[in-house]
Amino acid sequence: MRTLLATAAALCLACAGGPAPGGALPPEGSRVLDLSHAYDADTIFWPTEEGFVLETEFDGVTPGGWYYSAHRFRSAEHGGTHIDAPIHFFAGGRTVDEIPPEQLMGEGVSIDVSQVCASDRDHLIGVADLEAWESRHGEIPHGAIVLLRTGFGRFWPDRVRYLGTDERGAGAVAKLHFPGLDPDAARWLVEERGIRAVGLDTASIDRGQSTTFLSHRTLFEKNVPAFENLAGLDALPPRGFRVIALPMKIRGGSGGPLRVVAIVP
Repeated sequence: MRTLLATAAALCLACAGGPAPGGALPPEGSRVLDLSHAYDADTIFWPTEEGFVLETEFDGVTPGGWYYSAHRFRSAEHGGTHIDAPIHFFAGGRTVDEIPPEQLMGEGVSIDVSQVCASDRDHLIGVADLEAWESRHGEIPHGAIVLLRTGFGRFWPDRVRYLGTDERGAGAVAKLHFPGLDPDAARWLVEERGIRAVGLDTASIDRGQSTTFLSHRTLFEKNVPAFENLAGLDALPPRGFRVIALPMKIRGGSGGPLRVVAIVP
């Protein structure tokens, strides 16, 4: 795992124009923050999905005298901390296995909209929110990975507080209430800032009350993937960190489980 992280960190720095590989990776003095929720029986999925199931195949001492543990898991693509590949809402968009790895690692920015989202569960994160952040922290860099902190991550895994309802089935979808990215802001991020990817700490890049999923469609038309159900965004600085977001490589997949880390100097 340490070798994999070091290799990914080296690629991340190289892709983002950082220092050449060599020396300690992650760089000495930096912190590696896990931005992913663990998968278990409490993992939040869309109301129409079953959820995550882990089945024990064997756990114990074998007849040969050594310990052995193995499981099977069953899961929908879109649940827990996961990636939405462009094919999810755009015919001809990239599937999970087709997303270039370099698009999933690079310079990150964290945009805190938690205060407004605390007073409005259905808040649309708009261009004005993004420009307000830029007025304080500078322009979002071209090729950045933009992480939107709504503050809803603190509610995980309480479905009522996180989603707005703990009901299941198709009828529950209309009762979802959580913030999301305004379609105009999605278009602005793609066209005006040329971002690599965008993520947030809610169940969908579109807000819970969306019925057209236009932010998904706007991003995915340009092959910009989305990360959903992120964790720990409150620990990030506004900018100056690197993101590595590597999904399960499902051939033809529209999404999949995602392990996201941030390297903070």
